[in-house]
Amino acid sequence: MTEEQAPGLTRRRPVATAATAAVLVGLLGLHTVAGFFVLNALLTESEGPWDRTVTGTVRLMAGLGLVVELMALAGTAACVNTGRLRRWWYAPAAVLVITALVRMVFAPQP
Repeated sequence: MTEEQAPGLTRRRPVATAATAAVLVGLLGLHTVAGFFVLNALLTESEGPWDRTVTGTVRLMAGLGLVVELMALAGTAACVNTGRLRRWWYAPAAVLVITALVRMVFAPQP
């Protein structure tokens, strides 16, 4: 089927498509780094009553994950607002942001 046969279909600009693909690769990297920080925040536990640094470590890891994920959220918002991505692309960012915030609030106390 050619473009003449399908009037509703238009050819997208290849430069914009390549730019969006590059942004998506960058977003994947940011989601991975943020997931690493949030996972470390979730897996960090107190070793006993003498372990006074666990709360600071958990909050630091969750905070780093939150900062990185907010950068990924900004890139996602740019792609969604241009119409290149659907709104469901906010879901991974929302899950990681909420998880990081909950872990920061409920950090383990020694």
